[in-house]
Amino acid sequence: ITIISPHASLWLGFSCGLDLCAINNVELRMEIFTYMVLVTCAFSCALGVSLLSLELGEAHDLEWELFKKEHSKTYPSEMEETFRKKIYLNNKLKILRHNHLYGKEHGFKLGVNKYADLLHHEFISVMNGFKRSYNHTRLLGASFIEPYNMDIPKSIDWTKLGAVTPVKDQGQCGSCWAFSSTGALEGQHFRKSQKLVSLSEQNLVDCSGKFGNEGCNGGLMDQAFSYVKENGGIDTEESYPYEAEDDKCRYNAANAGATDKGYVDVTSGSEKALMKALASIGPISVAIDASQESFQFYQEGVYYEPNCSSEELDHGVLAVGYGTDKKTGKDYWLVKNSWGTSWGEKGYIKMARNHKNNCGVATQASYPLV
Repeated sequence: ITIISPHASLWLGFSCGLDLCAINNVELRMEIFTYMVLVTCAFSCALGVSLLSLELGEAHDLEWELFKKEHSKTYPSEMEETFRKKIYLNNKLKILRHNHLYGKEHGFKLGVNKYADLLHHEFISVMNGFKRSYNHTRLLGASFIEPYNMDIPKSIDWTKLGAVTPVKDQGQCGSCWAFSSTGALEGQHFRKSQKLVSLSEQNLVDCSGKFGNEGCNGGLMDQAFSYVKENGGIDTEESYPYEAEDDKCRYNAANAGATDKGYVDVTSGSEKALMKALASIGPISVAIDASQESFQFYQEGVYYEPNCSSEELDHGVLAVGYGTDKKTGKDYWLVKNSWGTSWGEKGYIKMARNHKNNCGVATQASYPLV
């Protein structure tokens, strides 16, 4: 049995680029130290080497190599990799600090994911492509009429009802609006035909420019629905696969998987109206404020972010249900993201519901008419 003295925390801390002595909270310092020991032991066991045989910094180097391998990371130069490594370390410390307060000040956990080597402003500049137009009159959209005397179910999950395709990944392209649009259209097409068909985001990225969308530089879901209506359809994912970059339009009517007759806007800011729409219509396109760093590293739990705006929206996602967390009793919206299954709860996030429209989930909700 190897006993590691308290001084070893300095060794492990500095080897990972962290100054544990600079962390005033003793409990948090020990939590981080314990995590480092466990990680170091895991690497030593996996590689068949002794913990004591690791040179200063080697444990952290091994962790960094595994991160790169897991997420297929490559860098153009040694200087760039050193820079990314420092960002990774800093982000990891932020995650540990946040999780230390899980269950106390926070109702959700953060985790290291494929975005851990990015500065936050880099992340949002690439990934958040919803461009809300405050001058957009939305004249083409009908208004959602809430069902009279509707008995609203306490929870609903369209992923369990067959109306939602598997989680997709937009890659390094600000096309979130396209994924939100196809998700809502896939759901409506399923409800009408009982057939779930994955639709082409690339079709929207390449072809809906004249409606105001800008491909990988952002767009709006309502404008995507308008394009599909005027175009007479949208191709299937299989016939027009995603490329994560702008390209020329190659729509082929013979490969169309769905169409729409326009779109409906849900009452802005009303969480009750959004609940009724989800329960009676199906998956709904929504826009949110995803600009907070906590969203970048969300892993699990009900996401409530006090710094979120309900008006400054920058990310298009798909509301696929709602419910109440059994452990905490907190109400949530079940939201499908487009950042792959390694982010969040296998690609999904539970966002706070009945919390003054936190992050604007009910501010600009809409769905296509089919």
